[in-house]
Amino acid sequence: MSGRDDTLDRAPAYSVVIPTTGRGGLTTLLRGLAHGEGPPPREVLVIDDRPPSPTRKPLALPDLGLPLRVLDSGGRGPAAARNVGWRAADSEWVAFLDDDVLTAREWPARLADDLTGLGDDVAASVARIDVPLPDTRRPTDDERDTLALTRSRWITADMAYRREALVEAGGFDERFPRAYREDADLALRVRRAGWRISEGDRVTTHPPKSGGFFASVRRQRGNADNALMRAKHGGHWRHEAGEGPGRLGRHALASAAGVGALALAAARAPRAAALAAGVWAGLTAEFAVSRIAPGPRTPREVARMAVTSAVIPPVACAHRLAGEWRVRRGRAVLFDRDDTLIEDVPYLADPEKVRPMAGAADALALLRAEGVPVGVVSNQSGVARGHITAEQLRAVTRRVDELLGPFQTWQHCPHGPDEGCPCRKPRPAMVLRAAADLGVDVRRCVVVGDIGADVEAAVTAGARAILVPTGRTLPDEIELARRHAIVAPDLPTAARIALELA
Repeated sequence: MSGRDDTLDRAPAYSVVIPTTGRGGLTTLLRGLAHGEGPPPREVLVIDDRPPSPTRKPLALPDLGLPLRVLDSGGRGPAAARNVGWRAADSEWVAFLDDDVLTAREWPARLADDLTGLGDDVAASVARIDVPLPDTRRPTDDERDTLALTRSRWITADMAYRREALVEAGGFDERFPRAYREDADLALRVRRAGWRISEGDRVTTHPPKSGGFFASVRRQRGNADNALMRAKHGGHWRHEAGEGPGRLGRHALASAAGVGALALAAARAPRAAALAAGVWAGLTAEFAVSRIAPGPRTPREVARMAVTSAVIPPVACAHRLAGEWRVRRGRAVLFDRDDTLIEDVPYLADPEKVRPMAGAADALALLRAEGVPVGVVSNQSGVARGHITAEQLRAVTRRVDELLGPFQTWQHCPHGPDEGCPCRKPRPAMVLRAAADLGVDVRRCVVVGDIGADVEAAVTAGARAILVPTGRTLPDEIELARRHAIVAPDLPTAARIALELA
């Protein structure tokens, strides 16, 4: 047997997840996978992300001999569609492909090469993206936008994730409604959790886009997603993600100058109005020239760049303001784990002993139906005491996720009571970290737990608290909650109260 064949025999099992809105390229992609050389996928999951409609027909997919399943994600966007896919997948690795990419015949073999031998600390393998452009002319604005994918660090047009890392990170953040930033957000979160991301050698082709006259204006909706990125990852997120500085500052200045020119003209201040108009014209001209120069410079393209360069700045600013408003109004609910979400088993190390608490699934479903992110904040001193290993803790986490997930953030404190760490409840660090991880103001977070330490951690962090007493909750802890928090009789009631508080 050759060395390469031996590598393929040892390749880890993988599934392929393809979100789609029914674009024609899907059939071509499936044909390519069906005729690929190398270890076949355990399963190909096509996620139908078309909005629900009484007249919507099932996807017409050819019978290519693939182990194919079609699932529905309800038209909630690519992040939600990918979550539906990877959660249904039963393999160590999940390879995400966009429905408009083209894979080479040797793609399965190349993927196997990329995944084989990766360390246990590697969360993902990202492919290299090739965008074929005409060699007889300069690329259009739409084509240059597609070409930018070749410079993206972590693009899910072709990216394989270890399922364990997806569980730990809570998958894709469904607050990103478009195919924009949701991949960079996930990568930043898994790297922050200590995972590495590997650059693979496989190459996937992404045909260039071709939009209408105002396609570049429509793309400005992504500025709303940038607001969420900043809230979750801080002001330096662009640098961490390998992005340039962006033009929002100049867009804001151009927009302000344009509005100022109109206001000053209405106030009959012609000189000041002329100065403001000059600033607007100069910035708009600079923007237009920067977009025209690298393009084909045809009359249509020049006209398109000139018109959209005047429209883009105020539209970009409007979307950013809308995004900032949504971020400010964001909310989250954080749960204690033992005796809140699952029955308390001292130093739980066996995933088979995980038993959800009564009402836990209903409470979580209620919150998710309202689009509220949920997370877990849990003391796990059994790690420090040597009663459970970090791997056993991860195995229990995976089981909780299978039964009650997904959770958008997991925060565990593995320290003992005497170690003086800032994260062990009743100290607030886990609550603060969870809020930061979700990009939510901690004052709009609600912590649900069963003992006084959960209430104290929430109050100290600045969050709201709800106590759901159990048989081991002390009377003094219930009295503390009545003074500083809210006492609920069960988890579904706590969830309804949380929706009113957050």
